[in-house]
Amino acid sequence: MKILMFGRGVIATIYGWVLHQAGHDVELYVRPGRAATYGDAVDLDLLDTRRRVWGQRVVEKWPVRYREALEPDHDFDLIVLSVPHHRLPEAAAFLSPRVGQATVLVFGNIWTEPQAAIGALPLDQIACGFPQAGGGFGADGVLRGGLLPSVIFGTLGRPPTDRERAVRQAFRDAGLRIKEQPDLRGWLWVHFVSDAGLFSQGLRLGSLSKLAGSTRDFREALLTGRELLPLLTARGIDLRRHRGGLLLFRAPTWLMAPVLAWLTAHVTPLRVNFEAHSDPDAEEPREVCRDTLAEARRLGIAVPRLEAAEPNFAREGTGRV
Repeated sequence: MKILMFGRGVIATIYGWVLHQAGHDVELYVRPGRAATYGDAVDLDLLDTRRRVWGQRVVEKWPVRYREALEPDHDFDLIVLSVPHHRLPEAAAFLSPRVGQATVLVFGNIWTEPQAAIGALPLDQIACGFPQAGGGFGADGVLRGGLLPSVIFGTLGRPPTDRERAVRQAFRDAGLRIKEQPDLRGWLWVHFVSDAGLFSQGLRLGSLSKLAGSTRDFREALLTGRELLPLLTARGIDLRRHRGGLLLFRAPTWLMAPVLAWLTAHVTPLRVNFEAHSDPDAEEPREVCRDTLAEARRLGIAVPRLEAAEPNFAREGTGRV
Protein backbone atom coordinates (compact mmCIF):
# COMPACT_ATOMS: atom_id res chain seq x y z
CA MET A 1 0.00 0.00 0.00
CA LYS A 2 1.27 3.49 -0.80
CA ILE A 3 0.80 5.64 2.31
CA LEU A 4 1.18 9.35 3.02
CA MET A 5 1.59 10.40 6.65
CA PHE A 6 0.30 13.96 7.03
CA GLY A 7 2.99 15.87 8.89
CA ARG A 8 6.02 14.85 10.90
CA GLY A 9 4.46 14.80 14.34
CA VAL A 10 5.00 12.09 16.91
CA ILE A 11 2.12 9.86 15.82
CA ALA A 12 2.74 10.31 12.09
CA THR A 13 6.40 9.45 12.54
CA ILE A 14 5.95 6.44 14.84
CA TYR A 15 3.24 4.83 12.73
CA GLY A 16 4.97 5.82 9.51
CA TRP A 17 7.98 3.87 10.74
CA VAL A 18 5.77 0.94 11.78
CA LEU A 19 4.00 0.77 8.43
CA HIS A 20 7.29 1.14 6.55
CA GLN A 21 8.74 -1.77 8.54
CA ALA A 22 5.77 -3.86 7.38
CA GLY A 23 6.69 -3.26 3.74
CA HIS A 24 4.38 -0.40 2.87
CA ASP A 25 5.61 2.49 0.73
CA VAL A 26 5.56 5.45 3.15
CA GLU A 27 6.16 9.18 2.65
CA LEU A 28 5.65 12.12 5.02
CA TYR A 29 3.94 15.30 3.87
CA VAL A 30 5.55 18.45 5.31
CA ARG A 31 5.17 22.14 4.61
CA PRO A 32 7.27 23.60 1.79
CA GLY A 33 10.85 24.16 2.93
CA ARG A 34 10.64 21.86 5.94
CA ALA A 35 12.26 18.78 4.35
CA ALA A 36 15.68 20.43 4.17
CA THR A 37 15.36 21.51 7.79
CA TYR A 38 14.43 18.04 9.02
CA GLY A 39 17.16 16.19 7.16
CA ASP A 40 16.94 12.80 5.52
CA ALA A 41 16.45 10.65 8.64
CA VAL A 42 14.59 10.65 11.95
CA ASP A 43 16.40 9.57 15.12
CA LEU A 44 14.19 7.12 17.00
CA ASP A 45 14.41 5.90 20.58
CA LEU A 46 11.24 3.87 21.05
CA LEU A 47 9.92 1.21 23.37
CA ASP A 48 8.04 -1.19 21.07
CA THR A 49 5.62 -3.52 22.91
CA ARG A 50 4.11 -5.30 19.91
CA ARG A 51 5.94 -8.56 20.60
CA ARG A 52 7.09 -8.28 24.22
CA VAL A 53 4.97 -7.24 27.19
CA TRP A 54 7.80 -5.17 28.66
CA GLY A 55 8.80 -3.87 25.27
CA GLN A 56 11.85 -3.89 23.06
CA ARG A 57 13.94 -0.75 22.81
CA VAL A 58 14.49 0.45 19.26
CA VAL A 59 17.28 2.98 18.68
CA GLU A 60 17.87 3.74 15.02
CA LYS A 61 17.91 6.31 12.29
CA TRP A 62 14.93 5.91 10.02
CA PRO A 63 15.62 7.24 6.49
CA VAL A 64 12.46 9.06 5.46
CA ARG A 65 11.07 10.45 2.24
CA TYR A 66 9.35 13.81 2.42
CA ARG A 67 6.82 15.35 0.09
CA GLU A 68 6.20 19.09 0.07
CA ALA A 69 3.41 19.19 -2.52
CA LEU A 70 0.27 17.13 -3.02
CA GLU A 71 -1.61 17.23 -6.30
CA PRO A 72 -5.12 15.76 -6.69
CA ASP A 73 -3.89 13.14 -9.19
CA HIS A 74 -1.49 11.49 -6.72
CA ASP A 75 -1.45 7.69 -6.40
CA PHE A 76 -1.54 7.27 -2.61
CA ASP A 77 -3.88 4.56 -1.33
CA LEU A 78 -4.02 5.90 2.21
CA ILE A 79 -3.47 9.29 3.85
CA VAL A 80 -3.02 9.12 7.62
CA LEU A 81 -4.25 12.37 9.16
CA SER A 82 -3.09 12.63 12.75
CA VAL A 83 -3.07 16.22 13.98
CA PRO A 84 -4.18 17.91 17.22
CA HIS A 85 -7.96 18.25 17.33
CA HIS A 86 -7.88 22.04 17.03
CA ARG A 87 -5.86 21.78 13.80
CA LEU A 88 -8.11 19.18 12.19
CA PRO A 89 -10.43 21.67 10.41
CA GLU A 90 -7.45 23.40 8.79
CA ALA A 91 -5.89 20.11 7.74
CA ALA A 92 -9.20 18.77 6.39
CA ALA A 93 -9.74 21.95 4.37
CA PHE A 94 -6.27 21.56 2.86
CA LEU A 95 -6.76 17.90 2.01
CA SER A 96 -10.34 17.97 0.74
CA PRO A 97 -9.46 19.09 -2.82
CA ARG A 98 -6.37 16.85 -2.80
CA VAL A 99 -7.76 13.52 -1.58
CA GLY A 100 -7.86 11.93 -5.01
CA GLN A 101 -8.79 8.25 -4.71
CA ALA A 102 -7.11 7.76 -1.32
CA THR A 103 -8.74 6.69 1.90
CA VAL A 104 -8.15 9.21 4.69
CA LEU A 105 -7.63 7.78 8.17
CA VAL A 106 -8.60 10.41 10.76
CA PHE A 107 -6.35 9.23 13.57
CA GLY A 108 -6.60 11.24 16.77
CA ASN A 109 -8.72 13.28 19.16
CA ILE A 110 -12.08 14.68 18.05
CA TRP A 111 -14.25 16.90 20.27
CA THR A 112 -16.85 18.13 17.80
CA GLU A 113 -19.29 15.89 15.96
CA PRO A 114 -17.08 13.63 13.79
CA GLN A 115 -18.92 14.49 10.58
CA ALA A 116 -18.38 18.18 11.29
CA ALA A 117 -14.73 17.63 12.21
CA ILE A 118 -13.86 16.16 8.82
CA GLY A 119 -15.32 19.16 7.01
CA ALA A 120 -15.43 18.74 3.24
CA LEU A 121 -13.50 15.47 3.19
CA PRO A 122 -15.63 12.87 1.36
CA LEU A 123 -17.37 10.75 3.99
CA ASP A 124 -17.24 7.61 1.83
CA GLN A 125 -13.41 7.84 1.79
CA ILE A 126 -12.98 8.28 5.56
CA ALA A 127 -11.78 5.77 8.15
CA CYS A 128 -11.59 6.65 11.84
CA GLY A 129 -9.25 5.40 14.52
CA PHE A 130 -7.09 6.34 17.45
CA PRO A 131 -3.38 5.68 18.02
CA GLN A 132 -1.95 3.85 21.00
CA ALA A 133 1.48 5.43 20.99
CA GLY A 134 3.03 8.60 22.32
CA GLY A 135 6.18 10.50 23.01
CA GLY A 136 7.96 13.66 22.04
CA PHE A 137 10.88 15.15 20.17
CA GLY A 138 13.68 16.21 22.50
CA ALA A 139 15.84 19.29 22.14
CA ASP A 140 18.38 17.01 20.44
CA GLY A 141 15.82 16.10 17.75
CA VAL A 142 15.43 12.51 18.94
CA LEU A 143 11.89 11.11 18.99
CA ARG A 144 11.50 9.28 22.30
CA GLY A 145 8.32 7.41 23.07
CA GLY A 146 6.46 4.16 23.20
CA LEU A 147 4.26 2.01 20.98
CA LEU A 148 1.50 -0.17 22.43
CA PRO A 149 0.51 -3.44 20.69
CA SER A 150 -2.96 -2.32 19.59
CA VAL A 151 -4.81 0.52 17.86
CA ILE A 152 -8.40 1.68 18.17
CA PHE A 153 -10.79 1.61 15.22
CA GLY A 154 -14.49 2.17 14.85
CA THR A 155 -17.16 3.47 12.52
CA LEU A 156 -19.83 6.12 12.73
CA GLY A 157 -22.90 3.94 13.09
CA ARG A 158 -22.45 1.52 10.18
CA PRO A 159 -20.45 -1.61 9.33
CA PRO A 160 -16.87 -1.10 8.08
CA THR A 161 -16.57 -0.47 4.36
CA ASP A 162 -14.05 -2.18 2.10
CA ARG A 163 -11.81 0.86 2.45
CA GLU A 164 -11.96 0.70 6.24
CA ARG A 165 -11.23 -3.02 6.26
CA ALA A 166 -8.20 -2.43 4.03
CA VAL A 167 -6.87 0.17 6.47
CA ARG A 168 -7.30 -2.21 9.40
CA GLN A 169 -5.45 -4.90 7.46
CA ALA A 170 -2.51 -2.55 6.84
CA PHE A 171 -2.14 -2.08 10.59
CA ARG A 172 -2.51 -5.81 11.22
CA ASP A 173 0.25 -6.40 8.69
CA ALA A 174 2.41 -4.19 10.90
CA GLY A 175 1.89 -6.50 13.88
CA LEU A 176 -0.75 -4.41 15.62
CA ARG A 177 -3.95 -5.74 17.15
CA ILE A 178 -7.20 -4.02 16.21
CA LYS A 179 -9.58 -3.00 19.00
CA GLU A 180 -13.02 -2.18 17.62
CA GLN A 181 -15.12 0.43 19.42
CA PRO A 182 -18.82 0.03 18.58
CA ASP A 183 -19.50 3.59 19.79
CA LEU A 184 -16.41 5.37 18.48
CA ARG A 185 -17.92 8.85 18.83
CA GLY A 186 -18.58 8.22 22.53
CA TRP A 187 -15.18 6.60 23.03
CA LEU A 188 -13.41 9.61 21.51
CA TRP A 189 -15.25 12.03 23.77
CA VAL A 190 -14.59 9.88 26.87
CA HIS A 191 -10.92 9.87 25.95
CA PHE A 192 -10.96 13.64 25.42
CA VAL A 193 -12.26 14.43 28.90
CA SER A 194 -9.85 11.86 30.35
CA ASP A 195 -7.06 13.84 28.69
CA ALA A 196 -8.48 17.05 30.11
CA GLY A 197 -8.24 15.63 33.64
CA LEU A 198 -4.63 14.55 33.17
CA PHE A 199 -3.55 17.63 31.24
CA SER A 200 -5.04 20.01 33.81
CA GLN A 201 -2.62 18.63 36.38
CA GLY A 202 0.29 18.29 33.98
CA LEU A 203 -0.04 21.98 33.08
CA ARG A 204 -0.09 22.91 36.76
CA LEU A 205 3.14 20.98 37.30
CA GLY A 206 4.83 22.23 34.12
CA SER A 207 4.48 19.12 31.96
CA LEU A 208 2.73 15.77 31.92
CA SER A 209 6.05 14.04 32.63
CA LYS A 210 5.99 15.42 36.19
CA LEU A 211 2.71 13.66 36.91
CA ALA A 212 4.34 10.22 36.77
CA GLY A 213 4.70 8.64 40.21
CA SER A 214 2.69 11.27 42.10
CA THR A 215 -0.29 9.87 44.00
CA ARG A 216 -1.55 13.30 45.05
CA ASP A 217 -1.49 14.71 41.52
CA PHE A 218 -3.14 11.62 40.02
CA ARG A 219 -5.88 11.95 42.61
CA GLU A 220 -6.59 15.49 41.44
CA ALA A 221 -6.51 14.37 37.80
CA LEU A 222 -9.03 11.60 38.53
CA LEU A 223 -11.34 13.92 40.44
CA THR A 224 -11.17 16.46 37.62
CA GLY A 225 -12.07 13.72 35.12
CA ARG A 226 -14.90 12.50 37.35
CA GLU A 227 -16.53 15.92 37.47
CA LEU A 228 -16.53 15.97 33.65
CA LEU A 229 -18.74 12.87 33.33
CA PRO A 230 -21.99 14.89 33.47
CA LEU A 231 -20.64 16.86 30.50
CA LEU A 232 -20.53 13.64 28.48
CA THR A 233 -24.09 12.83 29.49
CA ALA A 234 -25.19 16.33 28.49
CA ARG A 235 -23.65 15.73 25.06
CA GLY A 236 -25.77 12.61 24.60
CA ILE A 237 -23.23 9.88 25.45
CA ASP A 238 -24.63 6.71 27.04
CA LEU A 239 -22.02 6.16 29.74
CA ARG A 240 -23.19 2.56 30.22
CA ARG A 241 -21.53 1.72 26.91
CA HIS A 242 -18.16 2.91 28.24
CA ARG A 243 -17.95 1.32 31.68
CA GLY A 244 -14.42 0.05 31.08
CA GLY A 245 -13.08 3.40 29.98
CA LEU A 246 -14.72 5.17 32.92
CA LEU A 247 -13.63 2.73 35.63
CA LEU A 248 -10.63 4.88 36.54
CA PHE A 249 -12.92 7.78 37.39
CA ARG A 250 -15.66 5.84 39.13
CA ALA A 251 -13.44 3.69 41.33
CA PRO A 252 -12.34 5.15 44.70
CA THR A 253 -9.47 7.57 44.23
CA TRP A 254 -7.74 6.20 47.35
CA LEU A 255 -7.32 3.00 45.35
CA MET A 256 -6.75 4.21 41.79
CA ALA A 257 -4.42 7.15 42.41
CA PRO A 258 -1.68 5.05 44.11
CA VAL A 259 -2.05 2.37 41.43
CA LEU A 260 -1.56 4.90 38.61
CA ALA A 261 1.35 6.51 40.43
CA TRP A 262 3.05 3.13 40.85
CA LEU A 263 2.38 2.05 37.25
CA THR A 264 3.75 5.27 35.75
CA ALA A 265 6.85 5.04 37.94
CA HIS A 266 7.64 1.34 37.52
CA VAL A 267 6.02 -0.10 34.38
CA THR A 268 8.47 0.77 31.64
CA PRO A 269 6.08 1.40 28.69
CA LEU A 270 3.94 3.77 30.76
CA ARG A 271 6.94 5.45 32.38
CA VAL A 272 8.61 6.05 29.02
CA ASN A 273 5.42 7.51 27.55
CA PHE A 274 4.95 9.96 30.43
CA GLU A 275 8.63 10.94 30.55
CA ALA A 276 8.54 11.85 26.85
CA HIS A 277 5.78 14.44 27.42
CA SER A 278 8.18 16.95 28.92
CA ASP A 279 7.63 20.05 26.76
CA PRO A 280 6.27 22.86 28.98
CA ASP A 281 5.16 24.78 25.89
CA ALA A 282 3.17 21.95 24.31
CA GLU A 283 0.11 23.39 22.62
CA GLU A 284 -2.34 20.49 22.62
CA PRO A 285 -2.80 20.06 26.41
CA ARG A 286 -3.87 23.70 26.70
CA GLU A 287 -6.27 23.41 23.77
CA VAL A 288 -7.85 20.24 25.17
CA CYS A 289 -8.46 21.90 28.54
CA ARG A 290 -9.72 25.13 26.98
CA ASP A 291 -12.19 23.40 24.69
CA THR A 292 -13.46 21.10 27.43
CA LEU A 293 -14.06 24.04 29.76
CA ALA A 294 -15.73 26.07 27.00
CA GLU A 295 -18.16 23.22 26.29
CA ALA A 296 -18.95 22.79 29.99
CA ARG A 297 -19.74 26.49 30.23
CA ARG A 298 -21.86 26.36 27.09
CA LEU A 299 -23.95 23.52 28.49
CA GLY A 300 -24.07 24.87 32.04
CA ILE A 301 -22.19 21.96 33.60
CA ALA A 302 -20.36 22.75 36.85
CA VAL A 303 -16.69 21.75 36.64
CA PRO A 304 -15.07 23.50 39.62
CA ARG A 305 -11.71 21.73 39.44
CA LEU A 306 -11.23 22.48 35.77
CA GLU A 307 -12.35 26.07 36.42
CA ALA A 308 -9.76 26.38 39.17
CA ALA A 309 -7.06 25.04 36.84
CA GLU A 310 -7.85 27.61 34.11
CA PRO A 311 -4.96 29.99 34.94
CA ASN A 312 -2.52 27.16 34.12
CA PHE A 313 -3.84 26.57 30.63
CA ALA A 314 -4.86 30.14 29.90
CA ARG A 315 -1.18 31.05 29.67
CA GLU A 316 0.08 30.95 26.12
CA GLY A 317 2.89 28.54 25.33
CA THR A 318 5.25 29.05 22.45
CA GLY A 319 4.27 25.67 21.01
CA ARG A 320 6.21 23.77 18.40
CA VAL A 321 4.52 23.05 15.07
